[in-house]
Amino acid sequence: MRRYLLRRAGQAVFVLWAAFTLSFLILYLLPGDAVSAKLASGEAGSSATPEQLAAARAEYGLDSPLPVQYLKRLVAALHGDFGRSVATGDDATHMVVTALPPTLTVTGPALVFAVLFGGGSAFLGTFTRFRWLRQALLSLPSLAISLPPFWVGLLLIQFFSFRLRLLPALGTQGFSALILPAVTLALPTGAIIGQVLAKSLATQQEQPYAEIAAAKGASPLRVHFGHLLRNAAVPALTVAGVVAGNLVAGSVITETVFSRDGVGRITAAAVTAQDVPVVQAVIVLAALVFVVLNLVVDLLYPLLDPRIARTPEAVPHG
Repeated sequence: MRRYLLRRAGQAVFVLWAAFTLSFLILYLLPGDAVSAKLASGEAGSSATPEQLAAARAEYGLDSPLPVQYLKRLVAALHGDFGRSVATGDDATHMVVTALPPTLTVTGPALVFAVLFGGGSAFLGTFTRFRWLRQALLSLPSLAISLPPFWVGLLLIQFFSFRLRLLPALGTQGFSALILPAVTLALPTGAIIGQVLAKSLATQQEQPYAEIAAAKGASPLRVHFGHLLRNAAVPALTVAGVVAGNLVAGSVITETVFSRDGVGRITAAAVTAQDVPVVQAVIVLAALVFVVLNLVVDLLYPLLDPRIARTPEAVPHG
């Protein structure tokens, strides 16, 4: 187990390094840069002299060769320093850390809604004996995953805010303001969880142990919940660990649609301005969330299947 945990820790370090390196290369391959955009949109306008541009680029370390810039940023990032935002001049790490709590306020309930929606539709769809209800429930994840999140958000606003006037369309005050953005964020994630869990439950229903448990007098609910779900939950948990990390990425659309502050809003603004320090801080944060969630999932596997604790190499990876 110790060797397994060390290997997973090494993989986590590699994921963070790869996220930082790829984001650095992609952002610097884009035409233009944040300094040029800032000077062009500032008071100097298009009349900024080459000397002014060179001084600004030197101020942000953009005048050095690309390998030197990469090494300097990598060493600084190891200390949690991603530099200053070119657009605002604020510390990029502080900007992302400050914007994280409002995003977590939405992604937390969204993850709960996703598990309830995906798990509930899969469990009830494979448990019911009514063919029409089974088909309806099992088709919900496919329908949800095919709908664009921004369209779902606008539809929810139109129906629940403007027509029924039950929930606020914008704002951050109170739990009611979290419901619509959380549901919008939860639908695609819950749909993936539901599809995997439903398929896994259907596979477990065909296993001999299910018939043996029923023959011993166990009720259909006990067989489904106590036996099938326990074994079917392992693949679904693997997928949940992967897609839950996408909630941070999905917040870009959700926070824009519902005019909420958070990591998504500053990411959209930073990408538009080619603000490399802020974008890199967000990307590394998203990678860190992904790594932590997958590590938590790995630690939960033995609770569902004690055999995994004896053979950790058999843990499925996302």
